[in-house]
Amino acid sequence: MDKLPHEKGFHISWDQIHRDSRALAWRLDGHGPDDGNWRAVVAITRGGMAPAMIIARELDIRTVDTISVKSYNHQKQMDAVVLNAPDAELMGDGTGVLVIDDLVDSGKTLELVRKLYPKAHFATVYAKPKGRPQVDSYITEVSQDTWIFFPWDMAMQYVKPYRGTD
Repeated sequence: MDKLPHEKGFHISWDQIHRDSRALAWRLDGHGPDDGNWRAVVAITRGGMAPAMIIARELDIRTVDTISVKSYNHQKQMDAVVLNAPDAELMGDGTGVLVIDDLVDSGKTLELVRKLYPKAHFATVYAKPKGRPQVDSYITEVSQDTWIFFPWDMAMQYVKPYRGTD
């Protein structure tokens, strides 16, 4: 029997996403086209918002915007569509802009955004092999069949022990 997506799960805590996002910021520091600086951060909503906030803070980037792309319906992938785009004047061809997401999976979302902003730098905290060619920088690679559970997808709750009742 094949495993369901959640059965090969990689659980990420708030502490872990914070540490990994900071590590991504350090990797990006000094690599922008303007004397090493970046002029803006654009988060791919919704997953890219927390990492983008951390990266913008770490690199002292005050211009932060979002692009809304829908590529999942529940846990099923679909064709990526832009629901809302950042200011066209801000973006231009993407030069000096960091486009941040939590994860690249198939790469469809980043492929769509890359067509809009071909000169932007695309960075994700986590990467799967199929989508990795769409990413310029990332921190951790996981297997294609791993489902990542982000802290915003989970709630703390009691779990019964395997044996016993306390």
